[in-house]
Amino acid sequence: MRRNLFAKLAFTFLALLLSVLIAVDFFAERAMRRDYERTGFAELASLGRIARLHPPSAAALSTLDSANPSLLEWVAQMSITGARVTIINTSGKVLTDSQVDSRTLGNHADRPEIREALAHGEGQSLRRSTTMQRDLLYYAIRQDTPSGEPLILRFALPLQTSDAALAYFRRSLWLWSLLILVMAGAATLLVSRAFSDRVERLKEFSRRVAEGDFRPLPGDGSGDALEALGTSLNQTAARLDGTIRTLTEERNLSSAILGSMVEGVAVVNGAERLVFANPGFAGILGIDVPPQSGSALVEIVRQSELIEAVRAVLGGEPRVEAEVVTGTLRQHFFAATVASVSAGKTSGAIIVLHDITDLRKLERVRRDFVANVSHEFKTPLTAIQGFAETLLAGALEDAQNRGRFLEIIVEHSRRLARLTDDLLKLSKMDADRLELEISDTSVSQFVSTCLETAQRRAIEKQLEIIVEVPENLPDIAADRRRLAEVLQNLLDNAIQYTLPGGQITLSAAREGREVVFTVSDTGIGIPKADQPRIFERFYRVDVARSREVGGTGLGLAIAKHLVEVHGGRLWVESEIGQGSQFHFSIPEYEEGSTLSRSPLGGPAMGRSNGPRPLAH
Repeated sequence: MRRNLFAKLAFTFLALLLSVLIAVDFFAERAMRRDYERTGFAELASLGRIARLHPPSAAALSTLDSANPSLLEWVAQMSITGARVTIINTSGKVLTDSQVDSRTLGNHADRPEIREALAHGEGQSLRRSTTMQRDLLYYAIRQDTPSGEPLILRFALPLQTSDAALAYFRRSLWLWSLLILVMAGAATLLVSRAFSDRVERLKEFSRRVAEGDFRPLPGDGSGDALEALGTSLNQTAARLDGTIRTLTEERNLSSAILGSMVEGVAVVNGAERLVFANPGFAGILGIDVPPQSGSALVEIVRQSELIEAVRAVLGGEPRVEAEVVTGTLRQHFFAATVASVSAGKTSGAIIVLHDITDLRKLERVRRDFVANVSHEFKTPLTAIQGFAETLLAGALEDAQNRGRFLEIIVEHSRRLARLTDDLLKLSKMDADRLELEISDTSVSQFVSTCLETAQRRAIEKQLEIIVEVPENLPDIAADRRRLAEVLQNLLDNAIQYTLPGGQITLSAAREGREVVFTVSDTGIGIPKADQPRIFERFYRVDVARSREVGGTGLGLAIAKHLVEVHGGRLWVESEIGQGSQFHFSIPEYEEGSTLSRSPLGGPAMGRSNGPRPLAH
């Protein structure tokens, strides 16, 4: 580009200079030639006036012959100025000529200056002489004679003098033009090089700006239009830099927000091809590799409801909401919102997938809870009502059955009382009103207290309880009464679901900064599919057997709440026919530690004991 610009500038200056020189040469030559012609005709006109003032004598005009001495003398005197003098009669015959033998000359009647002189008294012309073979200026006048026949006196000057002057002028012009061309060429070279260098700097600056380098271009102090252009480019680059920084920050912020969103977000163009998708969208659809931009939506999405919603929006609907279900064994529910989006002449749709699996699960738990509570209350109330009505109907007089009826009423009322107590406990936990009294608790004493009640029931059912609690275990930070409910519930469940002759093991071990309690049995076990749900309220693996043993279905839910309030966790390991192992962890007691309120309502130790994944 630099060489092209330099060549263009140099060629332009050279062309302009040559054009000026050619124009000067052409117009100057014409002007000088016209000036020489005017001067020549003026000189010939002066000779004509002299001839009129001093015409040939009467003796010269008495005999119009080329041999007349008087006539020849007059012609010789007039030709002293260098002009050619010719005398011609009215018929065009040359009588005498100062430079050529008149006998060799033809008739001049057709010469323009002769015809004009005969008609108007004088005439002039510029033409090439057929006799002398060169350009001459002719001036002719009509002169009257005593005989009455006029004569034509013609004077002529050659153009050799003007041609010589013009040739000298042209040589001088081109010599000085060559000198000017050399000087102008050098000046053009310097100016063009400086100009091209400055343009090259502007080009390099534009390239740097295009590559993202917005450093300003230093000024050269010339103060001309190029420096003003550089200043304008600096201002443009500064504004562009600020705009790009703002857009980059907004893009990074948007990318960070979209990338960290749990919700799936995707943008689809009018051709149903993916323009953008965040990681959450790929995770929801179960795609290991994020979909590439330009992929067809039908190749990525298998949910017909979502595809139909997108097509409805692309067809003109401003907003469509749908529910999408993914998975088969473990279903996930998503609320899909598809809205129209447009940018200029381009239109498309934006998809937002919001996970509502927990909401659907809570709705299911709520429905199950209401149904279970109603069912649990209905059975004892029906029994109490039925036996009370039986007694009122006359069974009070039946000494053999009334006692049994009253025992059944009392048993079902106790069951109602237990159910009510458990519901009140859960209500307090949910309402953040459960009060704990955390204290330094000895593991061995805590286990011994819980075993006293469990041993009697185990002996009645012919079960063996084995205790494996080391003496060197650290004390735990617990509310002894509340934590005893947890261990007592686990022992009761182990006794209830273990067949006679079985074995129950109660153990405790230190793991890090916690003490883990384990209640193992050789009972019937829990299916894998039911293990994630056994801590839900009113959930029973075997409904008939649970009611048969008098359970409310809330014990494990209460136990899980109490353990979490203490800052621990509760989990289960079980196989059908191999028995079950229930584990729960409680933090160690730290001397001088402060108590803080637990997220679930009770105070806990002032350190973090977040949930850990099951290690079994």
